[in-house]
Amino acid sequence: MTAIQAIFIRGYEERTVPKSHIVYKIDVQAHVRSWQMWRRYSEFDDLHTELTKSTKSAPPCSLPPKHPFSILRPKNEPKVLEERRAGLETYLRAILSAKEDVWRESQAFKDFLGIPVGRQGTLASSHNPGVQFTSSTWLDEHSELQGRLRDVWSDINKRDALSEQGDIAASHKSNVTAKAKLAGVLARIGSMEKALQPLAMGGMSEGELQRRTDMVARLRDDCEKLSRMVTIARQTSTRAALDNAAGPSSGGVRAAPESDRAALLGSNQFARPARRVFGASSPPKESETTRPLDNQGLLSLQQTQMDQQDNQLSQLTTILQRHRQLGEAIGHEVNLQIEMLDDLDNEVDRVGGKLNSTKQKLNRLG
Repeated sequence: MTAIQAIFIRGYEERTVPKSHIVYKIDVQAHVRSWQMWRRYSEFDDLHTELTKSTKSAPPCSLPPKHPFSILRPKNEPKVLEERRAGLETYLRAILSAKEDVWRESQAFKDFLGIPVGRQGTLASSHNPGVQFTSSTWLDEHSELQGRLRDVWSDINKRDALSEQGDIAASHKSNVTAKAKLAGVLARIGSMEKALQPLAMGGMSEGELQRRTDMVARLRDDCEKLSRMVTIARQTSTRAALDNAAGPSSGGVRAAPESDRAALLGSNQFARPARRVFGASSPPKESETTRPLDNQGLLSLQQTQMDQQDNQLSQLTTILQRHRQLGEAIGHEVNLQIEMLDDLDNEVDRVGGKLNSTKQKLNRLG
């Protein structure tokens, strides 16, 4: 239940229906929205019993005990209520922050906090494509997927670091982890995209719908870039593993000597530095990115960079089209204002003529 960020019990109040009792105000905060629930102490007790029964283990924190002389003491004594409020808040926070997620992932805990259906679907959307989103839970899902993509980037960086250290097995494991996370994100993006149509039918404005469509498109672009990086790395790590397994005496393919690479690239340390000539291509140069790649890897890297440029051009085209639409709308509004000013000018002339005529008549009478 990673969508829940914090839980607070900020107060309590006494209610008289069906009979006098105390309810506690629970504030639940998520990525984008927050909501409140009111629960009695007996409901906390029922939750504790259900969690213990369903998970076969007691929650990490116990409930504040009932006062042994509660029958003789008034139920609304401020000191007793404040102690119980603090204890109940500690109880919920312990479940939320526990290392094991069996308690907070249980249906009883979700029902107790009143988590909306769409918010529960945030965690299960990859397994349940038909989940329904609200406007707020859709934004929650988008924020969570952005976090998942950042995790994929971290796995890729970790993979590259391990590869530089020569730990091929760990590097491959990080790459597989990144690929699995990426597949899950892609499935959840599909659910988000399908959810836009019901949201549009539910009254979402056209501008907001377009904004969210662009958000989904950017997520897909990020996934596409990461997918290519994972594919290139898989080819590179496979080739490196074969080279290491071949060894220097087994005829395996080894890296070319620096002299051969320099001759191939056409470098000449005695040549004069070339000046820039328009239309003339500069000699190719090695970099840390291209050095470990073979021909197929270089082609894939080049294709990735070209796709990134195409995506940037597409985004620029979209922005320019919007500016054009805004310009046309402004031009239409300006023309409308000019017509209104012309009408006003004609009306002023007409009224001025009437005033002059009236003035002449008054002069005749005078």
